[in-house]
Amino acid sequence: MDKALFIAMTGAKHNMLAQTARSNNLANVNTTGFRADFEQARAMPVFGQHHPSRVYALTERPATDIQAGSYEYTGRNLDIAVRGEGWIAVQAPDGTEAYTRRGDLNIDPNGVLRTGNGLPIIGNGGPIVLPQGQHIHINADGGIALGNQAGGADVEIVDQIKLVSAQEQGVVMEKGLDGLMRPMGIDVPLELAEQVQLESGALETSNVNAVSELTSLLALSRQYEMNVKMMKSVDDTSASVNSLLRMG
Repeated sequence: MDKALFIAMTGAKHNMLAQTARSNNLANVNTTGFRADFEQARAMPVFGQHHPSRVYALTERPATDIQAGSYEYTGRNLDIAVRGEGWIAVQAPDGTEAYTRRGDLNIDPNGVLRTGNGLPIIGNGGPIVLPQGQHIHINADGGIALGNQAGGADVEIVDQIKLVSAQEQGVVMEKGLDGLMRPMGIDVPLELAEQVQLESGALETSNVNAVSELTSLLALSRQYEMNVKMMKSVDDTSASVNSLLRMG
């Protein structure tokens, strides 16, 4: 079988992977604090005992768009948004420390402070646990103040949300399969960054551009169709050659 079939197949395969990434971005256009994923593939010549005339598609390491989204002011006391660069520390499902920009917080029946998707927020000594029946206020530095149920004066700071800065520590953040961010090449948690500030009563929206993602999906779909047509043409050519050989 002609090697052109495999070349077209690699192109179609990576077009499908790219469409998956773009579709996931589009599905999370309304997810609080979501960071869009990039996709990238390039053509690579095949070297060997021949001229490098055949080119295969190769997927490069994907990256994440860490640009901030817009801010929506809700007035809710448990909604927070990171100002500028910085991340909120959470406990990942595997028990390790990870980072997010999702600030739609809530308190579960056991008093654990969690993100909107159920991840515990990390404070000074691990996941933050708050007493029931108290008015909660989150300060700009992440400090959690308690007052009375009627919203009276704050009486004490019971814990502090751990905020970190990748830029300050000179690390690059990468997104894991669980959608959480972690420092690339580092296995230890990042240190608390005092200069990172929060905006209480606000949420950061997704940084996905819906129009751009939809346009990219349409372009990738056309490229995929082109690769499939090429595969069909190669298959038809191979069938014709085999027919001629049988006649001979």
